[in-house]
Amino acid sequence: STSAIAQSIKIGSLSAVTGPIAKLVPPIIDGEQMAINEVNAAGGVLGGKKLELVVGDTQCNAQASIDSANKLVNVEQVVAIVGALCSGATIGAANNVAIPANVVMVSPASTSPEITGLKDNDLLFRVAPTDAYQGKVLANYVKAKGIKSVAITYVNNDYGVGLAETFSAAFSAAGGKITGQQKHEDKKASYRAELATLAKGNPDALVVLAYAGSSGLTILRQSLENGFFKMFVGTDGMRDKVLIENLGESSLKDKLLIISPTSPKSNERTAFDKAAKAAGVNPNGPFVAQGYDAAMMIALAIQKAGSADRTKISAALRSIANPSGINVGPGDWKKAANAIAAGKNINYNGASGPHDFDKAGDVGGVYADYIIKGGDFVEKGMIE
Repeated sequence: STSAIAQSIKIGSLSAVTGPIAKLVPPIIDGEQMAINEVNAAGGVLGGKKLELVVGDTQCNAQASIDSANKLVNVEQVVAIVGALCSGATIGAANNVAIPANVVMVSPASTSPEITGLKDNDLLFRVAPTDAYQGKVLANYVKAKGIKSVAITYVNNDYGVGLAETFSAAFSAAGGKITGQQKHEDKKASYRAELATLAKGNPDALVVLAYAGSSGLTILRQSLENGFFKMFVGTDGMRDKVLIENLGESSLKDKLLIISPTSPKSNERTAFDKAAKAAGVNPNGPFVAQGYDAAMMIALAIQKAGSADRTKISAALRSIANPSGINVGPGDWKKAANAIAAGKNINYNGASGPHDFDKAGDVGGVYADYIIKGGDFVEKGMIE
């Protein structure tokens, strides 16, 4: 009925449904929708209004993301946005649409250090750690694995450029040798000439900072076909089953090292895993727990603000995310709503971490390394 629809409050999801990370996206949206479903099943927001998730496709690119955000903000009238996922898409949508319209964005997956310094009027947040950390963690991890020299190839976008910068600085500072470093364009049919040049320095490994679903796959395939490198190293953008499906487990098994942000072991994580499995959602997919947390935190912020007014959500988001207050986590909507109704502060601790925002809207993070097993990337252990 029209009255039921009028009662719903819309939250946008800026997701790269098509493009280089398309394979990773459906489980992330499932995580977001799972949070929305939990809230709706436990009484909704603001005295019984239902939340509705409206998905827009960014194609993992800035211009498409701007168009999509425009539609979500001005046509669908969303009050806040989960997303975007790719860093370039997040930066484009934030600068051109969300910030001018006073719409909060909480990204589950954008890691570019560029995001930290944006003049965002405190509207852009993320629940994935910045690559200012990931680059350093990767450098120490690679050194600890006995890899003394590397060549680096990185995709020419906000994600690749930022990560290459922090990794190469940290690896050099740790005494590692960089034999060559090149940026590459995302959609080329061949990278053989560039790879042949990088292979000439005879490094212990090739570090590939790219999206597996695009240049990452082609670079690995052509390197393996030509016997260019003995080892490969990648980060979150390469933690994608598409590599295993296309290149085969045996060709990658002991040649590919991957690190990626993960969720710290916690009661919140355990509760989320259990609920996700019951809901038919894969809790271990890259950034799925972060997608859930981002949507849940926006819902809590709306409830805390006592209003779906776009301009009130940012301050409320900081209030529900940061200490102090009654601890609430995944599955605790009723508890949280009751506490807010009683005038108490709450502190959300998420499936993917405590998510205490700093001044820039960034959070700390933990990382794990991943091994290939049974056709997928399986978390091996936390990296200190």
